[in-house]
Amino acid sequence: MLNMKFDQRVVIATRQQQWQSSPAKGVWRIPLAREEAERGHATSVVKYDPGASFSSHQHPLGEEILVLEGVFSDENGDFGPGTYLRNPPGTQHAPFSNQGCTLLVKLHQFLADDTAQICIDTSNSEWLPGQGNLQVMPLHHHGHEQVALVKWPAGEIFQPHRHFGGEEIFVLSGEFCDEHGRYGSGSWIRSPHMSQHHPYVEQETIIWVKTGHLA
Repeated sequence: MLNMKFDQRVVIATRQQQWQSSPAKGVWRIPLAREEAERGHATSVVKYDPGASFSSHQHPLGEEILVLEGVFSDENGDFGPGTYLRNPPGTQHAPFSNQGCTLLVKLHQFLADDTAQICIDTSNSEWLPGQGNLQVMPLHHHGHEQVALVKWPAGEIFQPHRHFGGEEIFVLSGEFCDEHGRYGSGSWIRSPHMSQHHPYVEQETIIWVKTGHLA
């Protein structure tokens, strides 16, 4: 098991980690949290070499993907950088990448009644006004769980706050900061239920953020 104690804060600078092989040739990963070697709850950064593919497989408790770089494909289509995908429990696909790609992938973490199949091209979606000077792009909402992209303008300071149900962040660009540290592009931060921080940025920063799912 890896980072499966959800009452503990975890920070991983993924760009400083070594790629590990997967069961599929040409598919590599950086494990962030993992219940078992090849099954159960898993959060990873995954890289497909050009031409790599994975055999057809099911997702008993769903799959969530954010395409970070390149083009990810399956029998449903081709998905470029910034595409957010949710494949609900019971779905099946055979993924591949002709040119190569890098993904943030979360497996086996859906509630059984979270059945929405979602495909959002965030590169062509509208930013909405958020709190303060933030801009928000909502991606998914089910029960207490909320997923969004958040754009922070340079110099923005947010109020101190707690996270009911915890918070998970992946820094897509810029540098996210709080009183605990500074987190560059590629950083993954998971903070437990009712944790508190006082975030800010010095440069424009975009983060993927999920809240409410760790209670």
